[in-house]
Amino acid sequence: MGNTIAGTPVSTGIAVAPIARLAPPPGLPADSGPEADIAAAIENAQRALNAVADELGARASATSGPASDVLFAQSMMPRDPSLAIQIKAQLEQGKSLPHAVTGAFGVFRAALEAAGGYLAERAADLDDLNNRTIAELLGLPMPGIPNPGHPFILVASDLAPADTAMLDTKQVLGIITELGGPTSHTAILAKSLGIPAIVACSDATALVDGTTVLLDGASGKIRIEPSPAEIEGATAHAEQLARALAKSSGPGKTADGVPVKLLVNLGAPHELDAAAAADSEGVGLLRTEFLYLSKVTAPTVAEQTESYARVFDAFSGRKVVVRTLDAGADKPLKFVDHGHEENPALGVRGLRLTKRHPEMLTDQLAAIAAAASKGDADVWVMAPMVATPREAAEFAAAAHEHGLRTAGTMVEVPAAALRAHQVLEGCDFASIGTNDLGQYTMAADRMQGELAELLDPWQPALLELVHLTAQAGKDTGKPVGVCGEAASDPLLALVLVGLGVTSLSMAPSSIPAVRVTLAAHSLAQCSELAKLALTAADAAEARQLVSDASQSIA
Repeated sequence: MGNTIAGTPVSTGIAVAPIARLAPPPGLPADSGPEADIAAAIENAQRALNAVADELGARASATSGPASDVLFAQSMMPRDPSLAIQIKAQLEQGKSLPHAVTGAFGVFRAALEAAGGYLAERAADLDDLNNRTIAELLGLPMPGIPNPGHPFILVASDLAPADTAMLDTKQVLGIITELGGPTSHTAILAKSLGIPAIVACSDATALVDGTTVLLDGASGKIRIEPSPAEIEGATAHAEQLARALAKSSGPGKTADGVPVKLLVNLGAPHELDAAAAADSEGVGLLRTEFLYLSKVTAPTVAEQTESYARVFDAFSGRKVVVRTLDAGADKPLKFVDHGHEENPALGVRGLRLTKRHPEMLTDQLAAIAAAASKGDADVWVMAPMVATPREAAEFAAAAHEHGLRTAGTMVEVPAAALRAHQVLEGCDFASIGTNDLGQYTMAADRMQGELAELLDPWQPALLELVHLTAQAGKDTGKPVGVCGEAASDPLLALVLVGLGVTSLSMAPSSIPAVRVTLAAHSLAQCSELAKLALTAADAAEARQLVSDASQSIA
């Protein structure tokens, strides 16, 4: 092994500590054959599944933000009646209980993988649930986070949401995984917890417990057994940055005073207080799926109005961009027959679903307009999964008819970026969702660790599409923002602004670092960095070129 290894950076920050590996999952004992009492075996399985679900539910209640959402969704899986039915079928085939449970989870895992796209991303979650259920059945310790007795950098093949969400940030100073991608649960949760993290680092398999490493969550580099001078330099830099962040406040702008709105993403009611308290200029992405996903009937206009009004009140006087319902694919609705789709990520989701159910859109627009009329928040609306200029214009017209003055388009389909001029001619603004735009541009599932390099938001092909969209905004005089994970990377934020983006929306915790970095560079310097990124052969080269040039500027 060399002195430095590298992976895909997903959460910025510096960490220096010995590594400790995630505890392995329980081993599966040899199959002892048919259970003597199948009914009793089913009862035992159900008891274990309920215990796992209860524990995850308790963890969900003890956390907030994306961690709570992910854990709550995972806690629902063991209670799915179809899982118990599949376990019974496996027992009747003559398997012992542990093998029947593993076989049942395997059936659902194969189905998710076959579905592809977002659904395939949930396959790893089933592995974690299976391991927890087996540990419960066998009376073994739950697999999970080690406790070496001192702060450490956690190394794992991959991390389950249940493990990542409950990390003690005073003990776990950094995360390195061998698998995963920039938009995986590990990446999202690490960023929300403020833990430096690197994923898709295949060389991490050779790291030995207790080895001290220096992790740089911005560059994706891991220095093994760093020298005292290297540690001192990295620590000094981290302390200097922390002081700058503590003093950071106010609207976003470049060093020469060009304004760049810094906004927050908001996805659930319990995130509202923290999001509103952040020093931001408003909400760049209000996800509205929380109003629908747990419902067995469509929410009424009155219910929706009340919910939106709470957000608009919390952001009184500030901007709030509401994304209309983005259901379908991995977010099916209980009160809608989605039918069977061979590839749901490319199917009837987002705005496309409202073609089948137009009343869902009209009800939502009516509720947003009613809530907006009660306060003084600057309310904008935008539609997800728009692919053509006509779709953008029709959505904007519908919003305007409801009295909503500013209606725009999510750009997350390459076709919308390629035709951005025509798209913007029919609506008022565009907001680029870099996660989906990257996935569709590179034809790569977001949870495929081996494809992480393709899913890197630094991919020059993705940046070309951002540039096309931003240039269309400049030509038409309409704002173009970014509300994907890319906006929270301070270095990449410089590139996005250099490409012409006028606002950046991100997790509240990411705003100070982006604000400080932006304030240290002029618009001309951002433009030069953007040109460098566009000339690169791949994402790694783009990141390196911009990192080197940015340091020389600083």
